[in-house]
Formats: sequence, structure tokens, C-alpha cells
Amino acid sequence: MKNTKKIFIITFLILISGIVFSYSITLGNKRSGATKITNSQISGPSATVLTGKETYNKYCLSCHQSNGTGVPGMIPPLGTGSWSGKNPTDLISLILKGLNGEIEVDDEIYKNTMPPQLKITDQELAEVLTYVRSNFGNNFSPVTNDMVKKVRTAL
Repeated sequence: MKNTKKIFIITFLILISGIVFSYSITLGNKRSGATKITNSQISGPSATVLTGKETYNKYCLSCHQSNGTGVPGMIPPLGTGSWSGKNPTDLISLILKGLNGEIEVDDEIYKNTMPPQLKITDQELAEVLTYVRSNFGNNFSPVTNDMVKKVRTAL
């Protein structure tokens, strides 16, 4: 009986300590006046990369994978040796028009369809291409909203 009482008291004290600790953290955050910062409030290149990654996750990740490797024989990779370094105008057009049939990327043949991405905004397209062109081992120039607008208007 004595051991049961000790275990109960220790368990109770641990539980109370956890509650007090959690409450103090919550109270501390409220007192500090911490402000939540969203991507739209960040300026500079990092804002484009963060938003570009979110856009990538929304439109591209399911096929091209989280690391940009694609799927062998079906979905081409986006890293070095891929089409990511092509003229941005060609890439913008490719995403807006889609792609069908057999293509060759880095000496490998891929057979699948990429549907046209008609719902993607000019800003999202510029951001996602900038993200891809600066990640997965790539180091290419950014894509701007103006570039996307010109291509979309010409289509």
C-alpha cells in the first residue's frame, strides 16, 4: 500500500509539473507580444523561395517528388542535367501548355503526360520556377512575373 501511495504522489507531481510548464510557456508567448509572420510579409529572395516551395508542393510534388528526382521512365527529374536550366520562356510555355508524349532528359527517355497548368497564377509560376531553378542542385537565374505575363499573353 505504501508503494502505491508513493507512485500515485510521484505521478500526480509529474502531471502537475507538466501542466504548470505548458501554461507558463503559453503565458510567456502571450506576454512577449510575439507576432506571427507569414511568407507574404517576408521580403527579399527568401520570400520567393519559401512561396515557390509551397507552390511546388501544391502543383509539382506529387509527380516530381519532394527531392525533384521524378519517377524513372515516367516523370523527368528537375535537378542538374534536366530542363530546369532551359530558357525561362520555354519553361513557362511548357508549364502553361503541358507536355504529351516521349521526351529525353539527361539521356533518359520519359513517357508520360504533364497536363497544362491553367489555374496557376503568374506569380505562382514565377515563384515555382525560381524555386526549381535554385534547388535540386540547380543554380539558374530567377523567373519574374513579367516574363510569365509576356509568355501567357503570347499563347
